[in-house]
Amino acid sequence: MADPITSRSRRGVSAPAAEQTRGRALPRWHYLVALAAGAANTLSFAPTPHGGWLELAIFTFFFAWLTRTTGWKSAALTGGAFGFGNFVTGVWWLYVSMHDYGGMAAPLAGAALVLFSLYLALYPALAAGVWSFCAGHARNGALENARPFSPTWHGALAFASAWAIGEWLRGTVFTGFPWLSSGYAQVDGPLAGFAPVAGVYGIGWMLALVAALLVQAWVRLREPLGAVGGAGAKRGGTRAAVPALVAVALLAAGMVLPLAHWTVPANAALSVRLLQGNVKQEMKFEEAGMRAAIDQYQQMITSKPADLIVTPETAIPVLAQQLPLPFASAVRNFSDTTGTAILFGAIGGTITPEGRLVDYTNSLFGVTPGTHDVYRYDKHHLVPFGEFVPWGFRWFVNLMRIPLGDFARGAPVQKPFVVHNQPVAANICYEDIFGEEIARTIRESATPAGVLVNSTNLAWFGDTIALDQHLQIARMRSLETGRPMLRATNTGTTAAIDANGKVLGRLSPYTVGSLDVTVQGTSGSTPYVTSGNNTVLAVSLFLLAFGFAFGPGIRRRQNGTN
Repeated sequence: MADPITSRSRRGVSAPAAEQTRGRALPRWHYLVALAAGAANTLSFAPTPHGGWLELAIFTFFFAWLTRTTGWKSAALTGGAFGFGNFVTGVWWLYVSMHDYGGMAAPLAGAALVLFSLYLALYPALAAGVWSFCAGHARNGALENARPFSPTWHGALAFASAWAIGEWLRGTVFTGFPWLSSGYAQVDGPLAGFAPVAGVYGIGWMLALVAALLVQAWVRLREPLGAVGGAGAKRGGTRAAVPALVAVALLAAGMVLPLAHWTVPANAALSVRLLQGNVKQEMKFEEAGMRAAIDQYQQMITSKPADLIVTPETAIPVLAQQLPLPFASAVRNFSDTTGTAILFGAIGGTITPEGRLVDYTNSLFGVTPGTHDVYRYDKHHLVPFGEFVPWGFRWFVNLMRIPLGDFARGAPVQKPFVVHNQPVAANICYEDIFGEEIARTIRESATPAGVLVNSTNLAWFGDTIALDQHLQIARMRSLETGRPMLRATNTGTTAAIDANGKVLGRLSPYTVGSLDVTVQGTSGSTPYVTSGNNTVLAVSLFLLAFGFAFGPGIRRRQNGTN
């Protein structure tokens, strides 16, 4: 583990020496090490099993490395280097969508990936810079920079709070991209139990706090080495034991909390069939490919009954008003004769009084046995560059040969699809990476859903780690809400997840098949469903304000007495 920043003298430093220490720059290799640590952190996420422990070790090193910085600028650069290493290795599959399927030239696709990763790295850079200020690291002048930075209690809380705020901002600004939020790696890790209490950002807060406390304990344990006599060693050991015990207690709480039950089984269990057609992306919107996909899913839907059958996103790649009559008749007759509810992906639209189709939507349509009413869910959180073009970026979209357009948005909260008295809440594509929006759907619905369904198409990203990462994200949603999650995907990973975040079954990627499972819906609200991200945001902002106001004074008093 790295030592905190050092100086040539601990006591009695002259003013010129202190000024020289304050102005010294860190070597370039310091930032390269931070970048390498960020790249290693990608290994904490799926498909690595139990990667949460690896992430904890990497975050402990990362915080120790941050303590070597000499001010807010070097702290921000260190955080940015760590973030860039994490993102450029963790979302490299975006290159596949731009180059392999979008037809963008390799140099341009590579440059776009690097620029996007640099943008994402701004948020850990911001978190590290804010920590430096609020921990009293960056504002104590010569006195502070003449002495090693020693991790403190308020510094540990500032790091946890700044990290959580940074991740929340990354998941919110410009519609948000919370992929690789640190809490996701803890799905099978020691802090997973905090998911229903504070959500994925709350887990990130706990992760950062535990890492900082472990570094604090390590530093305190090393202090007696320079002390004279046994009293100093005893005092240092005591000061090391307290943060270490708190860190261990938090880890233990994270492993014990899953024993608490926030939701209870509700209504009868459902037999479910999740379909995976493995339709090649390059064929999906060609005339011959569209006909083949419709015929394939018609056969897959009507091959076997179940309480609920779910297809992937836009499995039927035509407007709902233009569904082929043989498909519509076969699905309706199958539903009525077998008692099967069917939820299939297609393109929605609105017909104007003049007969024009407008406001195209990425939608799911539900067929219920015994009624001619058709359920409809319209995707609310659209993908930038995929489902709408941000202002000023039309030129970028024109570089790709992908049929993109501006879709209309559905309402933030929409009614559930009711299957045998069990309300089912649908979401499409990467909507399930926004935990607050899933929680809001449950919290504000007149009929709260007992089962979550995600219909998606990840064929754009090839056979990459994106498939496993998305499954891990879906498992986090189950942990946060205490509800099972069903995933029907085009190429993978099609899976069923129970209310405790455990995978009940899954299909191998890039195969054609159906997953037959039985799922038990639930009712009730976890603390996260009740309050969303408000708890972690309020706590973090309060602690950062406290650290900013009082942190420098606390540091100066400590330096005067050590």
